[in-house]
Amino acid sequence: MEKYDAESNTRDLTGIIGKTVFIILIAFSLFQIYTGMFGQYTAYVQRTVHLGFALVLIFMLFPARRGGPKGKVAWYDYLLAILSIIVCGYWPVYYDTIVQQIGGSTDAQLVIGSIAILLVLEGSRRAVGLPIVIVAAAFLIYAYFGPYMPGALAHRGLSLNQLVTSMFFTTEGILGTPLAVSSTYIFLFLLFGAFLVQTGVGSYFNDLALAIAGKRTGGPAKVAIFSSALNGTISGSSVANTVTTGSYTIPMMKRLGYHKNFAGAVEAASSTGGQLMPPIMGAAAFLMIEFAGESYWDIAKAATIPALLYFTGIWIVTHFEAKRIGLLGLPADQLPPKKEVLKKIHLLLPIVAIVWLLFQGFSIERTALYGIAITILVSLFRKDTRINFSRFIIALTSGARTALGVAAATACAGIIVGVVTRTGLGLKFGNMLVDIAGTLSFNVEMQLILTLVFTMIASIILGMGSPTTANYIITSTIALPAILALNDQLDVAVPVLAAHMFVFYFGIVADITPPVALAAFAATGISGGEPMRTGGNAVKLAIAAFIIPYMFVLQPQILMIDTTVWEVSFIILTALMGMNAIGASMVGYWYRKIPWYVRIIAFLTGIFLMYPGTPSDVIGIPIFVLLIVLQFVIKGGPTFGKNKKEQAASQS
Repeated sequence: MEKYDAESNTRDLTGIIGKTVFIILIAFSLFQIYTGMFGQYTAYVQRTVHLGFALVLIFMLFPARRGGPKGKVAWYDYLLAILSIIVCGYWPVYYDTIVQQIGGSTDAQLVIGSIAILLVLEGSRRAVGLPIVIVAAAFLIYAYFGPYMPGALAHRGLSLNQLVTSMFFTTEGILGTPLAVSSTYIFLFLLFGAFLVQTGVGSYFNDLALAIAGKRTGGPAKVAIFSSALNGTISGSSVANTVTTGSYTIPMMKRLGYHKNFAGAVEAASSTGGQLMPPIMGAAAFLMIEFAGESYWDIAKAATIPALLYFTGIWIVTHFEAKRIGLLGLPADQLPPKKEVLKKIHLLLPIVAIVWLLFQGFSIERTALYGIAITILVSLFRKDTRINFSRFIIALTSGARTALGVAAATACAGIIVGVVTRTGLGLKFGNMLVDIAGTLSFNVEMQLILTLVFTMIASIILGMGSPTTANYIITSTIALPAILALNDQLDVAVPVLAAHMFVFYFGIVADITPPVALAAFAATGISGGEPMRTGGNAVKLAIAAFIIPYMFVLQPQILMIDTTVWEVSFIILTALMGMNAIGASMVGYWYRKIPWYVRIIAFLTGIFLMYPGTPSDVIGIPIFVLLIVLQFVIKGGPTFGKNKKEQAASQS
């Protein structure tokens, strides 16, 4: 975790300093609960207090370098923590003066704002990682040196005063929408997740997955898929999810007979998919409310079918791999008793409750608070799940710890959003991609596909090394305008939500896409495999994630937008058929081993079935049926594709 996840590289403090940090963590959570219950302060005060708590804790808990001492706080970190209090306390203390002043900032405010920007960048470097800091710094440079930029990228430029003012003294920069969501919705839901963990729901997810999938062919791999999907509903990190569930699923897979590179890939692909799984989607669902202008229910509903298709695709590939190498399920003595699993089914009630509350129209803050209360109430049903005072305090501190990386990431991402807003870079970048696609295209449909391909590449690059929330903010700010520009320039109508989901998906799969596949690399720490091969296998397993986003842009019905039950059912049916064919081509095994030329045909058939539209289905369905039939009726029957020695061995 410490090697691949910046958020886990924290100090272990004791003594007075340890107790002080402990109290600040509790105060942070209590502040958020109080404002959630009794109403938020004004936007600037709410966000700066939230940011102040986060920065102080980051400088106290996160060392300046990975190998730094973990038992004490460096002298300069005390200085940075004090500066964080001064800078973030400036807004609450001088609020009336600042909002009444007209024009630019004073010299004192210029200094305060400059320090705030540097503190946010350094806090993000420690708690989130270097990639997002590099992107934010590049955008600040772009904003200042605008007149010297080439071609369409050139702009008037911002003076130092304008830049600092927009970044810290308006709601267009650090204190913008991303931090607003972090200081309200996201923190409370992270706290809800922390309380769930204290009930033992994480281990229950594992037991539930074992009970459902453990006996099936290649059982441990399917347990990994199932448990990662469940844990992903409350986890905001692909890496954390990989290490948490992978600590027991990867060794199980290796013991059963999966190769170490494949075992790590199954967990990495499954854990990354957890960020795509409703109801929480790694907290991105709540950002999407603000960025896409959609209700929570519409977002969760739209994400459901693509997420299920994603996990079904991984399930199919692991099943074929298990069949290919002859793996069975786990023996009964390694599975939890079903009666014991059923006795703890009440632990799922809080998750069901928050979905129902959101569906009923409760505000997101109220839903999160009710979710916490319901979790505490439900935990009382059994002694081993009960949240006592000790567990209550642990939940408050762990929830605050989890929020530190999110707060830093959203503040840093606010810099990027602010620059894009002031310079119009998003629109320029989007138009550039559309124009490039236009020069390489023969018709509108080809230009649409090429624009989507370019946007996919940009989203994967921008998403590398960033946590879920920052990932989505960056891709929706920079890459998304390319898709939206199509609606203006071409005779197409891509729904806004479909465009947001497109960049979100590809930003997330960056966690398993080499060369910076953090989730896959984290899995190798447990599996002992090779990082690049594990990443390659993860891409193969999650191949559906590279196809499904094109489906919901070209055929938004899969997001349940303006559709009927019959239309959605047919789309799901053909998509599942397509994933079966593609999965077989990836592994080289269907009902039995298939040769290379059949693998190519199966892959192309899968693409036809998954590509939206009746013409492609008319081509794909007959070939799909023919491929299955041939495996049973062609000479050699069940040994189709095997050599003579393999046939003889099989017959004997």
